[in-house]
Amino acid sequence: MSDDVDAVLAAVGPRLRELRRRRGVTLTALSATTGIPVSTLSRLESGQRKPGLELLLPLARAYQVPIEELVGAPAELDPRVYPRPFTRNGMTVVPLTRKPGGLQAFKHLLPAGLTDGREPDPRSHEGYHWLYVLKGRLRVVLGDKDFVLREGEAAEFDTHLPHWFGNADERAVEFLSILGPQGERVHVRAAFRPDDPDRL
Repeated sequence: MSDDVDAVLAAVGPRLRELRRRRGVTLTALSATTGIPVSTLSRLESGQRKPGLELLLPLARAYQVPIEELVGAPAELDPRVYPRPFTRNGMTVVPLTRKPGGLQAFKHLLPAGLTDGREPDPRSHEGYHWLYVLKGRLRVVLGDKDFVLREGEAAEFDTHLPHWFGNADERAVEFLSILGPQGERVHVRAAFRPDDPDRL
């Protein structure tokens, strides 16, 4: 094996140990999730066991990270996302992030007339949601509120609150969304504009 490959493999164990500690997971809990014996996980983290796909694949699934993050793939990898759209209840959803877990970004396309005559059916779940309308008018039902977001408008809310989205009129709607785990909000940095009349 080349020195480069040896160096990459040697770095996997410490990276796995650090990732597990950051997540607050015990070897026993990780073993129960992955089916990998505790002794094997311990030897893998200490560098006494060489990492193979049969170990790295279940670990990547358990941590919800791409396998290249576990092996420390070079930073010069192609950063572009090649989305794979899917359809849910007539709405096309385009994933804009490739890393599972954490904040997830999506583009949503509601065809014209998709929700015409449909009664809103608000649902709730874990997480925090941010929306930005690119095109059209989006009807949002949020708890006991029913309002419309227009192009260029944004909203954010805790998804424990029952919510529903639909067409506000007969036209198609396109919007972006970022969904994060509970408590993980989207932070937007804004530059100071001296000509802004609304500044404090």
